[in-house]
Amino acid sequence: MAVILADVFGSPNIGVYCFSNEDVAVVPPGLTTRKMNQIAQALDVRMCSTTVGGSTLVGALVTGNSNGLLVPHIIRDYEYDRIQKLSKVSIVKCRWTALGNVVLANDLGAVVHPDAPEEIGDSVNDLLKVKPVQAKIGTLSFVGALGVATNKGAILSPNTLKEEQSLVEAALHVEAQLSTTNGGVPFVKSGILANSKGAAVGPLTRGAELMQVSRALML
Repeated sequence: MAVILADVFGSPNIGVYCFSNEDVAVVPPGLTTRKMNQIAQALDVRMCSTTVGGSTLVGALVTGNSNGLLVPHIIRDYEYDRIQKLSKVSIVKCRWTALGNVVLANDLGAVVHPDAPEEIGDSVNDLLKVKPVQAKIGTLSFVGALGVATNKGAILSPNTLKEEQSLVEAALHVEAQLSTTNGGVPFVKSGILANSKGAAVGPLTRGAELMQVSRALML
């Protein structure tokens, strides 16, 4: 179980560019072999290098858990094929594309944007095989951007209200703790790529934040 510091294209927002479940990490093309290997070893995953809809912002566009990955309708055929070689994948046919920002999921449950289209909730239920619960984090609706969840724990924005924290914990069946990443950023997903085996965090993450991430995700 390792926690490493890693940037993507010089950006500390690794969670915006990359997605990982327990088995596979999807990362944008252009990462060095060394960085790909570092992430693969830290999270103990197979690597899939692809854009989604021509965008490198994979983490903002993809969500999922060990049962599969949900991708937006803008995904191109060759991108879909690359992901499908390593994981079950389903296209969510609705106008919303930033699925990674509106769904917070692990293998035990999921929290979704309160106004998410019905297609998103149905896809979470059908492919991810967990019950979607509508909630906010820090009074904001972009729950996927404001939290990171694994099968061991979750870390949420420091602005999370007590009742919101309790709801997320009940939905995901893990304990949640609050923290920032990358030196004070409350959108914690932007600075963390994690599963139950390891994590890669943005290099601007301070020591206290790093300790909180390790503690919350039990790494």
